[in-house]
Order: sequence, then structure tokens, then C-alpha cells
Amino acid sequence: MTDEPDLPRGEARHQRQTASEVVVDLSEYKNARNAPPITFHRRELDQILWVYGRMVGEGEWRDYAIDHLKDRAVFSVFKRSGEMPLYRIEKNPKLAAKQGAFSVLNVHGTILKRGHELGQVLKVFDKVLKLIET
Repeated sequence: MTDEPDLPRGEARHQRQTASEVVVDLSEYKNARNAPPITFHRRELDQILWVYGRMVGEGEWRDYAIDHLKDRAVFSVFKRSGEMPLYRIEKNPKLAAKQGAFSVLNVHGTILKRGHELGQVLKVFDKVLKLIET
């Protein structure tokens, strides 16, 4: 009598692999499990919060939310906290080689601007001065 489990029919004890003999590809293991969420870097957040502070000072925005998801990071801007976000500033690294990782979307999900550099994408919120004739 032993404390080892019974073997399936026709299998000898020397044919079984122990846990230390199993080879696991670490890159597949990392990607499949415990992938860290996508986040904004400090400089990116500084740029976003600078625009946010300016718009709050103008009375257009009042609240924000930051979501760090598995595939993207989202900075949502609200006029009132109980409503849908007016704008979403998204960072999606999967699109970095194509259209650019950063994009600004409106309340309907339409992409207003997309690009590789966050500073250029945030220019969508700059006010254009108009000449007024009196």
C-alpha cells in the first residue's frame, strides 16, 4: 500500500511526468494571466489634467473618472457626475503602430481626433479665436 494515486490502465510509474518536469512558456503564461491593466503615465496625466483644469475654470467640465482596463486606459469627462461622459480620452496601445494610441471621443462615440502624441490629440479642446466685427 502506498500514498501515491492509482495510475490509469497500462501506464507504468516511470512514464508519468512530475510537476517539475513540465515546461511552461512564460511569455504565454504572462499574457494569459495577470496581465497588468493599461495605465496613463505621469506625463500623460499631467497633460490631461492641465486641459481638464482649464475647462473646469471655464465652467464647461465638472467631474472626471479614470478607468484602467486590460486593453486601454480611459479618462472620462462629465458636465454632471450622474450623466454620460461628454468626452473620453483613450489610450489604446494596440493601435499605436496604426492610427496612434491616443484618441478623443465624444458622447456618441465618434472619434474627434486620433494620433501618436497626446499633446496633439488634446488640441481638439483648444478654443479658436474668432474675429468679431462691431
